Amino acid sequence: MSDDRRFRVVINDEEQYSVWPLGREVPAGWRAEGFEGDKPQCLAHIDEVWTDMRPASLRRAAHTPS
Repeated sequence: MSDDRRFRVVINDEEQYSVWPLGREVPAGWRAEGFEGDKPQCLAHIDEVWTDMRPASLRRAAHTPS
């Protein structure tokens, strides 16, 4: 069985990534990141660009002098 569903990569304000089906409204708090494809392509793209899994607020706090 072929899976021809298409997805987009979405990102939230904490710079966390996910995949979301094309044709469905992106949920509140998320925005389209710009990449679209089948699910494996989207997941491969996320693996490539999401190199630091910590939320953005935690990364910022780690770089703030005490």
